[in-house]
Amino acid sequence: MNNFTDQYMPITGIDNNFPSLLIDTHAPLDVLHDTAAYRIRSVTRLLETLSLCDSSPGDALLLQDLARVLVIPLRDGCDLMDVIGRRLQAQVLSA
Repeated sequence: MNNFTDQYMPITGIDNNFPSLLIDTHAPLDVLHDTAAYRIRSVTRLLETLSLCDSSPGDALLLQDLARVLVIPLRDGCDLMDVIGRRLQAQVLSA
């Protein structure tokens, strides 16, 4: 592997041969954590708000579309947390 593919990981969910959205796996852990936390908190807040709303049968399609949109930042956050976990595990093993 070259340095680029070692340092930059494509986010999951991109279904093409040339990903354009990448995670810098060498970024400081606090930056990775802040980025992941922001995305996960954003999804959580919206889901909490939606859980308080009354819905009608006609809202099913809207909720399905919202779920598809919310998967994107949630998946990004999980990808970032995966990078953090691998980095922390490497630190434990090298100590």
